[in-house]
Amino acid sequence: MGAGEHHHRSTGLKQSNKGFKSKHASKGSLKAAAKGKPVSMAAPTKPHKNLTASSKKARLNAQAQKREMKRKTVVEDIKFFSTSSGGGHVPRIVSIVPLLPSPSLSPRRFLANLLPTLGLPEHELESVLSALGERGSYHLRAPRFKTNLQINLLPPLAVWQTLDAALVSDYVVLLTSSTDEVQLEGEAVLRCLQAQVGGVEIVSCVQAPEDKPLEPSTKNLIHKSLLSFTRYFFPNVEKIHSSDTPAEAALLARALCEAVPSTSRSDDARAYMVAEGSDGVRWTEAADGNGHLEVVGTVRGGCLSADRLVHLPGYGDFQVESIMPAPPSSLLLAARPHHNSMSIDAPSAPLSIPSESADDLTATNVPDLMANEQTWPTEEEMAHSVTASNQDERRLKRVPKGTSAYQAAWIMDDEQEGQASDDEDEDGDLEMDGDEETEAEAPYRGEEEEEETEEIELDSRRSELHRDLDPEQEEAEYEAYLKEREKAHRDDQLFPDEIDTPRHIPAKTRFQRYRGLKSFRTSPWDPYENLPVDYAKIFQFENFVGTGRRIERDAREQGVKAGTRVVLVLKNVPKAVFDDRDPALPFILHGLLQHEHKQSVVHFLVQRNTEYTEPVKAKDPLVLCAGPRRYVVRPLYSQHIRGGGKGVNNVHKSEKFLRPGAATVATTFGPVSFGKTPVVLLKDNGEGEVPSLVAMGSSMPPDPTRIIAKRIVLTGHPFKIHKKTATIRYMFFERDDVEYFKSVELHTKYGRIGHIQEPLGTHGYFKAHFDGPIGAMDTICMSLYKRQFPKWAEDYRAPRIAAVEVVEQQDEMEIE
Repeated sequence: MGAGEHHHRSTGLKQSNKGFKSKHASKGSLKAAAKGKPVSMAAPTKPHKNLTASSKKARLNAQAQKREMKRKTVVEDIKFFSTSSGGGHVPRIVSIVPLLPSPSLSPRRFLANLLPTLGLPEHELESVLSALGERGSYHLRAPRFKTNLQINLLPPLAVWQTLDAALVSDYVVLLTSSTDEVQLEGEAVLRCLQAQVGGVEIVSCVQAPEDKPLEPSTKNLIHKSLLSFTRYFFPNVEKIHSSDTPAEAALLARALCEAVPSTSRSDDARAYMVAEGSDGVRWTEAADGNGHLEVVGTVRGGCLSADRLVHLPGYGDFQVESIMPAPPSSLLLAARPHHNSMSIDAPSAPLSIPSESADDLTATNVPDLMANEQTWPTEEEMAHSVTASNQDERRLKRVPKGTSAYQAAWIMDDEQEGQASDDEDEDGDLEMDGDEETEAEAPYRGEEEEEETEEIELDSRRSELHRDLDPEQEEAEYEAYLKEREKAHRDDQLFPDEIDTPRHIPAKTRFQRYRGLKSFRTSPWDPYENLPVDYAKIFQFENFVGTGRRIERDAREQGVKAGTRVVLVLKNVPKAVFDDRDPALPFILHGLLQHEHKQSVVHFLVQRNTEYTEPVKAKDPLVLCAGPRRYVVRPLYSQHIRGGGKGVNNVHKSEKFLRPGAATVATTFGPVSFGKTPVVLLKDNGEGEVPSLVAMGSSMPPDPTRIIAKRIVLTGHPFKIHKKTATIRYMFFERDDVEYFKSVELHTKYGRIGHIQEPLGTHGYFKAHFDGPIGAMDTICMSLYKRQFPKWAEDYRAPRIAAVEVVEQQDEMEIE
């Protein structure tokens, strides 16, 4: 080392030691290093530097693509409504929904305060104000914002009409009062609106009475309270609007006319149309009694094709005759006077006409009844039976002495009794609860045969007459019915599926349609075994998901594009469709996808509304709202497998009641629907009453092979116990029943598994052996299963809204 050299002392701060190499990594160390993520048995390796950089670049690229797609969607939506971009005839649909029928709320005054901010000329504004009512559908021009509006003033607490309008609206304005609170009926409307069209753009507004305007000291408090109430149902609502003052009305008009609805429906494959006023619907009679219905409007949503069917809410599905181009609207002619020189009546070629592959109105198959070698009566036999039934209006019948003709009509003949015992009820199951014979009644069975009888002459036509009960008796019987239904609901919660074996009917006869399963989850069950004739009428898809993707893809490409103003012509439409429509409400129609008119076994995943407290029993009639279509259904309820799978054998346990807190599958016969359609189950409380929301959910793929198995549990009591062997009684009451159900597995409520060894005596006692010792307090159970089949759905038509008296108000307004 030279004398002039200088070296820094090493500090050791740059030292890096090698990591500890372990020959074996335990499972615990791997789980701790993974921090809950799934890991393999191999030690985790550090990702390569280039790999990390490439994955980061891929994430940034994906995020940039999403931003670009969102920007394009917003631009397309703006162009769809903007007049300056060429789509000026497409109005924004705004539905105003009053949430309570209070004198403090006036939809007419609310709209009248909003109109001066749209920039209408004074003469046009006066004509619109003079035509306003408390409800109606109005097409307006907003020159200040270069757009058009279709404003629907809906009646208060009209659930069906609100759901129809909300399905096709760009904005739904919830109108509340500053002095009166929203009652339970208004909350029911909000619940239904939230369940069926939860993604619609909601605008919450408040209106103050004319004699009690909002004061600055209480305005913020009222707005804060209403905002909290609205966000409970629709969390995306940002503020409370109003139209009481010109400044607030201008802000509301800007929000409705310039903003883009956040719920764009351009990706929806289904098209829909709203008629432009009452003049946009015309009906012309045809030769067959029906006629052609012409609807003028703008195609929205997806593409509208003449090959597909069109659904009119409340009236059913119809075929399309043609789709013609519509002349310019009056709003467009007012905004662009140079369009007046165009020839409106000039004939033009249709935009779409039905092809050879057009859908027909076939909903069900025609079953071949002769396939099972069943004979069909001849015409002579049918005529003879009709003649015999007409001549047999009066007949003699042997009844107990002192029986009236009205009572005799309800006594079954001997032949009918034999048939009824074999036919059972619609499910093949007799309801024996409460009809069991007691021991005290058994000795008196012989006296019934010695009872005096007499012949009484019956008139079959008179026997069908109905006699109303006294109001007191009718009320008492109704109260007894409600108590019995509530008791059945409690018993089902405490003792699910448990029933008592009848003593006067052999168990092998009573439960002849039931079967035992080794394992409910894995035991095989043939889905095509002993199917009713109704299953020969429905359609089944080999690959429903793949078929739906293909149909939705074709629907987005075929037909008239969204934004086109057309004249849609429907054929074979009854005149009642045109006569029964309400001119004050928007006339709406929805396009269907291919095969959506076909009937099948449809399933819906629903969850019960926690605010609905009454018991909901299976097969109780409810109104099913699946998108724009409504049906009266009597659904079966079954358990839902977590994850949405079918399980090993596609067998699912039925539920007697729709229980709260768990997802349940509702099943019925009905038309198929592709995609995930939101559904609502409502209970119709009668005309003039707001329906109750029972459950909400979404549609599932139709599956006729899904087996809904009803379970019953027969229980017995251990009479004598010797370790693992016990004598069981009260499960059966005849020796033959023990022999019949000997092969079915037993189980106890404390988890023991056993089987029947041999019958004891003639009163239904038997010896059973279990896999462990049982206690005297244990209960012996036997599970039996029977397949249940759904019922057909019926079309539902909403009741017509009664006419509302229009309040005459002379509101003089001046444009500033």
